[in-house]
Amino acid sequence: MQKLTSRDALKKAREVYKKALDAEKRKILVCAGNGCIASGSLLVYDKLAEIIKSKNVQCSLELKEEPGHPVGLKKGGCPGFCNQSVLVLVEPEGWLYTKVKPEDAEEIVEQTIKNGKPVERLAFKGQDGKPILKKAEIPFYKKQTRIVLEQCGEIDAESIKEYLAVGGYSAFEKVLFDMTPEAVCKEVSDSNLRGRGGAGFPAGQKWGDTLKAQGAPKYVVCNGDEGDPGAFMDQSVMEGIPHQMIEGMLIAAKAIGANQGYIYVRAEYPRAVSRLRMAIAQAEEAGILGDKILGTDFSFKLTIYRGAGAFVCGEGSALMGSIEGRRGMPRVKRYRSTERGLYEKPTVLNNVETYANVPVIINKGAAWYKKIGPETSPGTKTFALTGKITNTGLIEVPMGTKLREIIYDIGGGILNGKKFKAVQIGGPSGGCLTESDLDMPLDFDSVPKAGAIIGSGGLVVMDETNCMIEIARFFMKFTQKESCGKCVPCREGTLRMLETLERIVSGAGKEGDIELLDELSVTVSKAALCGLGKTAPNPIMSTLKRFRNEYEDHIYKKTCTAKECQKLKKISIVPENCAGCGACSKVCPVGAITQQDKVLEGKKKAYYVLDASKCIKCMSCVEKCKFDAVKMED
Repeated sequence: MQKLTSRDALKKAREVYKKALDAEKRKILVCAGNGCIASGSLLVYDKLAEIIKSKNVQCSLELKEEPGHPVGLKKGGCPGFCNQSVLVLVEPEGWLYTKVKPEDAEEIVEQTIKNGKPVERLAFKGQDGKPILKKAEIPFYKKQTRIVLEQCGEIDAESIKEYLAVGGYSAFEKVLFDMTPEAVCKEVSDSNLRGRGGAGFPAGQKWGDTLKAQGAPKYVVCNGDEGDPGAFMDQSVMEGIPHQMIEGMLIAAKAIGANQGYIYVRAEYPRAVSRLRMAIAQAEEAGILGDKILGTDFSFKLTIYRGAGAFVCGEGSALMGSIEGRRGMPRVKRYRSTERGLYEKPTVLNNVETYANVPVIINKGAAWYKKIGPETSPGTKTFALTGKITNTGLIEVPMGTKLREIIYDIGGGILNGKKFKAVQIGGPSGGCLTESDLDMPLDFDSVPKAGAIIGSGGLVVMDETNCMIEIARFFMKFTQKESCGKCVPCREGTLRMLETLERIVSGAGKEGDIELLDELSVTVSKAALCGLGKTAPNPIMSTLKRFRNEYEDHIYKKTCTAKECQKLKKISIVPENCAGCGACSKVCPVGAITQQDKVLEGKKKAYYVLDASKCIKCMSCVEKCKFDAVKMED
């Protein structure tokens, strides 16, 4: 791409690429997000390209300056409907094909590309079994409002040309040529955009403070160190619309007077790193990043820093310490990062989703943005919807959307008709919400009142078969492992809490364990140095508050009502049902099942008994028995 050296050159390039994109009367977008790639989407793309070529179909694989062929085949970002992978979107009709395999490619080429007809068997099936072809009419998408993710899955994820064609970098153009730094900070502040990384701190205030701060150089840093189990919101943005995030960082840099930026990405996101590198190279080639951008005196360079997988580096001071070449550990915060952040210089630090909101706010205005969601938490929020739910994936909804709408309307309800029990929100640092919270609006002000946090946006749904103590143990194990060990309350407190939870779920819980967990939770949350330690007890505190009866059952009755805790399961053999086949005895790894004889109608009959003191609850016997004789007791 030719380097753009002026505002007019940028506008002309946008017009040229828009014309080329509009000339493609049909676009086939194969999802190239991480989930779909794991399901074989690149094989689908390659097969489509192969068949298109063999049939001499006029199709462009890349957008060029001059209008090309009437059909475009592209690798798009994640459309979000993850459990329907592989996804293929057909535009302009808006048809969404689900669970596509390479062997479906021929039919897609013949039916859709050559004849313009849908392949109905690949459409999503509604609850009534009828196909729903249009993406916008699928219940999963109907109640979403996609602002950040509007172009994710709608354009080529690896093309700056397509980003320009849909209006990309127009917000940065406006900021660069028409707005003062103060005006940019005010616009972001007036929008009341709050940081989407979890804390919910007003982004505009942070930018304004950094602009006023003394010291140079100043830095813009993006936190892409998304590490919550079950979370993939930032990953999808970095992979699907990397230029939108980069544009937000450019706007921040111009607003505060920074010439250097860093994107901190966890090492477990190699595809996100690859797409970001590609996007940065494209922007530099186009003259949108680098020295004297678009012929002005403004220069800005971006560097990608790969984290080593430490969850604690999601905390601001630990992240900046890692970039500086030190071990990622939190510092005592004597100053805000807006005064002394990276290299002790004024720094703006926001997460991926926050930056991706900024171009939309600049283009459409703070007043427009504030009309979405509640006044104190406007805009939208992306969530990773996972767990025991029918529709899993990446969603975006207005702030203030009720949990009930997300779980039952978008998520399609609980899997296999089970009863909803709870949802873990906010990752390991979050808490659980229950049935009584289904009509609570999800925003930065309402959720903390229920003893949880929105966090970065993970939603793990649980049903009646989930043990809430095991859930607390799982998240505590994660947090304890990820503790940097710098402060005693977190290093020792999380370990003691984990040991207590492990004892309870193994059936060795004792009098005083609940009180010990309660006391440790308060101590650690108040005394820990950083946010990781302060929020580590949240899963325990919220489950103790809402599911205390389960703790009591585990400790005093030695039972797990959800029947999930392996060592609390009770297995027995019903003599009347036993056929004496010995299948259960043969698979028992510890010899807990032995043969005995009984007299039935004057004849001896072999049957088997289980020694509970030897049983390790491996469930092999239950799975092997064909006569419903080996049972797990209620």
